[in-house]
Amino acid sequence: MPLRLGPTFAEALAAADRPLAGMWVCSGSALVAEICAGSGLDWLLVDAEHSPNGLESILAQLQAISGYPVQTLVRPPVNDTVLIKQYLDLGIQNLLIPMVNTVADAEAAVAATRYPPEGVRGVGSALARAARWNRVPDYLARASTTISLTVQIESATAVDAVEDILAVDGVDAIFVGPSDLAASMGLLGQQEHPDVRAAVERCLVAAVRAGKPAGVNAFNADTARHYLDHGASFVLVGADVALLARGSEALAAAFIPPAVDSADGTSPVSY
Repeated sequence: MPLRLGPTFAEALAAADRPLAGMWVCSGSALVAEICAGSGLDWLLVDAEHSPNGLESILAQLQAISGYPVQTLVRPPVNDTVLIKQYLDLGIQNLLIPMVNTVADAEAAVAATRYPPEGVRGVGSALARAARWNRVPDYLARASTTISLTVQIESATAVDAVEDILAVDGVDAIFVGPSDLAASMGLLGQQEHPDVRAAVERCLVAAVRAGKPAGVNAFNADTARHYLDHGASFVLVGADVALLARGSEALAAAFIPPAVDSADGTSPVSY
């Protein structure tokens, strides 16, 4: 029976009448991903750059999430043509590519998502979940319309090139990562520094002028609202692992007296 793939994240952004709010899914657990998918948030980001996710665990999470009305993006660990091919064949429709610092980086990411002659994506639709094993009619001809590409601006170099990156055909949106951006500016751990915020705002303004959506990572609610007020179309406002860490710590603080286990006032960590 012929099948039809759902709308992309880019299409969801275009149809939205408000900014879209989402969260990181970093645990590597399909069960946790499904819990997050049913939360009522607009979108999820399954991360493989800083999280223990391989192809098999990502596939399981895609399958767990698929029954819920939520958009799913996946971030590979690197902007790599072979890895992007595998992600696309896995059925990932929405990619967030990290560390896109130049126009050349952005063009390489676009090329990896396009079949020849527009790009360099390997052809394996008969073997791949992307085409539902050739059950999606005309998949090869229409594949690029089933994929959205968001590139991550997370360095001072990328901020300087943001207007040119936004102009690359095939880049649907940008996403600003203040943590790595701060580090690249010599302000490690200072995401709220005025210079970092100004750099983020520059990217948001550039995106509005280019007519493309821009998102930003902001776990602080006031910061998230600030960036939304300055043109962000989508935000990440939390993470599954962070919610579990802070929630479990709150339980411990409520029911267990504090104890100091070492001379420097910290508790030992087991590996």
